[in-house]
Amino acid sequence: MKKSTMKSLVNYIDTHAIAELADVRAEIVAELAKDEAKAQANRDLYAEAHDVVIEAMSHLTAPAPVSEIYEEVAENLPEGFSKGKVQYAITRLWTDEIVKVEGKVNAYALKA
Repeated sequence: MKKSTMKSLVNYIDTHAIAELADVRAEIVAELAKDEAKAQANRDLYAEAHDVVIEAMSHLTAPAPVSEIYEEVAENLPEGFSKGKVQYAITRLWTDEIVKVEGKVNAYALKA
């Protein structure tokens, strides 16, 4: 079930005061809270990794592929932060700080 659907159901139950659905509402609210907690933990993980990756990239003398950047920072990243997560962050989350250099293998560097 989509989050928007769950939120709509909670709003409907709240505005129509259907006592029989109180248990359903409680379960939906708990599920939404669990999802939000997981999302916040993920945001915190990326925020922690951000400083590590950006610091390492500031010492690069030339643009580097994700694999090289990951090798440089792997031991300093939070537990469970994989090469794929570094790639996702570099290509999707931190694009305002990082420039992509197109090539057979794309390379990345900090924006000047």
